[in-house]
Amino acid sequence: MNQANRVAKNSMILYGQMILTMVLSLYTTRLVLAALGTKDFGVFNVVGGAIAMLMFLSAAMTAASQRFMSFSSGQGDMVKQKQIFNTSLKMHLTIAAIMVFLFEILGLFLFDYVLNIDVERLEAAKVVYQCLVLSTFFTIIMVPYDAVINARENMLFFAIVRIVEILLKFSIALFITYSALDKLILYGILMAIVPIVLLAIKFIYTTKFYEEVCVDFKKYKEKALFKEMFSFAGWSFLGSTTGMITNYGQNIVVNMFFGTRVNAAQGVSNQVSGQLGSFANIMLRALNPVLAKSEGAGNRELLLKASMIGSKFSFYLLVVFFVPMLIEMPYVFELWLEEVPEYAIVFCKLLLVRNLVNQLFVTINSSIAAVGDIKSFQIISSVINFLPLIISYILFKLSYPPQMMYWVFIAHAFINGCIVLYFANIKCKLKILTFFNNVLLPCVLVFVFNYLLASIPSFFLKSGVLRIMITGLLSLILFALLVWTIGLQRNEKDMILKIISKLKIKLKFIK
Repeated sequence: MNQANRVAKNSMILYGQMILTMVLSLYTTRLVLAALGTKDFGVFNVVGGAIAMLMFLSAAMTAASQRFMSFSSGQGDMVKQKQIFNTSLKMHLTIAAIMVFLFEILGLFLFDYVLNIDVERLEAAKVVYQCLVLSTFFTIIMVPYDAVINARENMLFFAIVRIVEILLKFSIALFITYSALDKLILYGILMAIVPIVLLAIKFIYTTKFYEEVCVDFKKYKEKALFKEMFSFAGWSFLGSTTGMITNYGQNIVVNMFFGTRVNAAQGVSNQVSGQLGSFANIMLRALNPVLAKSEGAGNRELLLKASMIGSKFSFYLLVVFFVPMLIEMPYVFELWLEEVPEYAIVFCKLLLVRNLVNQLFVTINSSIAAVGDIKSFQIISSVINFLPLIISYILFKLSYPPQMMYWVFIAHAFINGCIVLYFANIKCKLKILTFFNNVLLPCVLVFVFNYLLASIPSFFLKSGVLRIMITGLLSLILFALLVWTIGLQRNEKDMILKIISKLKIKLKFIK
């Protein structure tokens, strides 16, 4: 199976999983918000924002470990893969212990001086925080196992585990809905158990089926490899940590100035953005191993070609879902939630726009990581990551409304994109003009025209189910026409036609 077909197959598996998990996740959020209430949901979002922070950190560290696993897989060296796994596991055990220690110290500072939580819910918030500290350890230890699964491109197993995860969270939401105990504390405890279960599943599966998952720190000890991986992971950790702190810091800054009710709006907007954005990130999960293996095999041309196609197609996947959502968001929120938190709609719209900008450069970022020389890139990115939080704090001090923070982060996304392109040009020899003509310009044109034309029914029809259906159908038709006419290069159209032709042959064979 060639690389294009393998990426397509893995993407389709993950899309099927995503459709199921998205529906369950959004309904789970509805149940949790109804069970906890706006106030307690806001408390969990500001304290339990560490969950999202840990997922972001986990994904970043997984990418670092996966880079080495995929790179060595491209070289065909099993002994080195075992050395990489053991080195990665040893590093993440150390990181997990350090993170737990730091979170315990940070907790003292947060609850005494930073978090704006009502006194009657303070003890419950502290219990939730401790549960998250416990889950931190298991979340981080999971990283080397995720790296192996990704490097092996076993997206079927990943999809199954993801479904198990969302079913566990859905069960928790149902349980707390009918429980007579303190729902916030119960929710925090049960959510902390989820990563423990997931780690157990991944440990058993990878140990049984993958040769490289062989824990023996003495036998597979390699000082030079440890130094190389530690350097790469250290710089990657710096970039991901500053981004993590900034993302979690949003909750704290908003909480300081506007309280937990506005934090509830942030929590809802993050849920919507995360679920819709997952469709594009699925392609990134399927594509990342290909990028690292291409570099490991010495094929830089394939690396650049795959990364540009990945940026374009992952952006288009966001546009499919984001455009109708941006247009019809008020009515969708009314259908979805019993009580729509103030600012939730405007937060969500701006967050979707920010995600669109980020998506344009996400696979180019992965290409830089695949090459491996990331020190200067991570240092500059880390400094830039802090700016939105500082600027937002100043604006709030000047009495600007909470949504200004999202405008600041949109501007940051553009600046960060320019930095990514600069370093991709230096490290990967990516031609910026080629990226502009092949990716940036067509993507922007497709989004702008799709949004403007699909908005027409909103000027003539009343808000309701009929208008949502018409808008969604119109948006989809326009999207297909725009992508085919102005969004794709000739070679990309040929690739799609070949995939369609192969699917037709397979369907005829099945019949």
